Amino acid sequence: MINAFWIIKIHFNLKILLTGATGYIAQRLLPELLSANHSVYCCVRDKGRFDLQRFQNPDISVIEVDLLREETLQNIPEGIDIAYYLVHSMSTSDGNFEKMEAASAENFKRRMLQTNVQQVIYLTGIANQSHLSKHLHSRLQVENILKTGGYSFTALRAGIIVGSGSASFEIIRDLVEKLPVMITPKWLNTKTQPIAIRDVVAYLKGVILLPLALNNSFDISGGEIFTYKELLLKFATVRGLKRKILVLPVLTPRLSSYWLYFVTSTSYQLAKNLVDSMKVEVIGNQNDLGEILHITPTPYEKAIELAFVKIENDQVLSSWKDATTSNILYKGLTVHLQVPKEGTFKDIRKRKVKDVQKTLDRIWRIGGDNGWYYGGWLWTTRGLLDKMVGGVGLRRGRRSPTQLYPGESLDFWRVLVASKEDRRLLLYAEMKLPGEAWLEFFINEKNELEQTATFRPLGLKGRLYWLAVLPFHGFIFKGMINALCE
Repeated sequence: MINAFWIIKIHFNLKILLTGATGYIAQRLLPELLSANHSVYCCVRDKGRFDLQRFQNPDISVIEVDLLREETLQNIPEGIDIAYYLVHSMSTSDGNFEKMEAASAENFKRRMLQTNVQQVIYLTGIANQSHLSKHLHSRLQVENILKTGGYSFTALRAGIIVGSGSASFEIIRDLVEKLPVMITPKWLNTKTQPIAIRDVVAYLKGVILLPLALNNSFDISGGEIFTYKELLLKFATVRGLKRKILVLPVLTPRLSSYWLYFVTSTSYQLAKNLVDSMKVEVIGNQNDLGEILHITPTPYEKAIELAFVKIENDQVLSSWKDATTSNILYKGLTVHLQVPKEGTFKDIRKRKVKDVQKTLDRIWRIGGDNGWYYGGWLWTTRGLLDKMVGGVGLRRGRRSPTQLYPGESLDFWRVLVASKEDRRLLLYAEMKLPGEAWLEFFINEKNELEQTATFRPLGLKGRLYWLAVLPFHGFIFKGMINALCE
């Protein structure tokens, strides 16, 4: 009788709350929920980062919610059936993410008690060791908070997630593709169980109102157990690369963090927390959930192949790099949409456009592997300097080589406006600067490309910085606009 109820219920139009809706996991789950004809309320801290045009679906509603500001949780409707908790703060620039995560979970639980929610589903990490990293301990603490809410609660505990755009996948890819020989820390001998992103999404969708899953927790994985060293070598094999890895016991956690930070596209704070977590074995306990949901585990090497199919076909739906984790954008994107006119330095250039569509296509391909069209070594140098002072550098690249959406990362910029209809692209700098910077491309009614770099200095340092880089702007920006208008 219970199973029959579940089978009938999942075909109804459920009202689903999706927290962390701009995040990597949620962006993969959202299309699946919509295809099942559910109505989804997407919780975002900043509406400017959620592009509804990507979905064109009347069943999506976007609501602004900051889990650390309890008053904003009143924006969550009371009539929801299911709630997904898919937020975390491991890469925040604030080192005390445990306190932040606990406060967010408490606020969320209190709001859920005021709604009609039937089930809260939480994606967390496998935590079966007696000694846990700071990150895994925080995840477990959030689980313990959420499960005392009086609603039905389901926790899915996963190891590293393998898929195009996932943090684990992109970091492994950076290491393997950039370093023929790796001198690595001893945590590469730690064992873990990877899981493909498609399997994670299948579990998240499959446990909706599943009787077995209510008030229960499950470890989910692909079944295979590898060391991190084996993960790197198998990745290299799939990519047809020969790699050698030397494991040294003398690399301290701090040196290991810097090693990850400078070689990969991760931030230092995230690298530090990852190193802390990678010292802990992540091996799941066996259960029958996959069999009940008819989920056949995707082998690790197959997951890599599937990820590259997405990459090669320009079908990467989301990337962990798009998360806004710096204090620079904590107040949201919308506060930076209005480019200031007073108290700024500007570099303004105009060129007649011969072919508007071709120029727009060039603008929309800027950055990432395609570069910035002129003075490539100077952009690379600027990225390295940014990395050296704790910035994001150029290694984030871009999610798609041809498409841009508001809220996405683009090297050390953040996309604020990307409208081909309005013929305008506006970027905001996330690099370390003594001030604020914008870069705008706009084709006006005269078919002229207006390229404007705006810098609002902070104090004397900001003014000296602008004077120092001014000679380079003279030919970098000139060369760039000429290349875009060819």
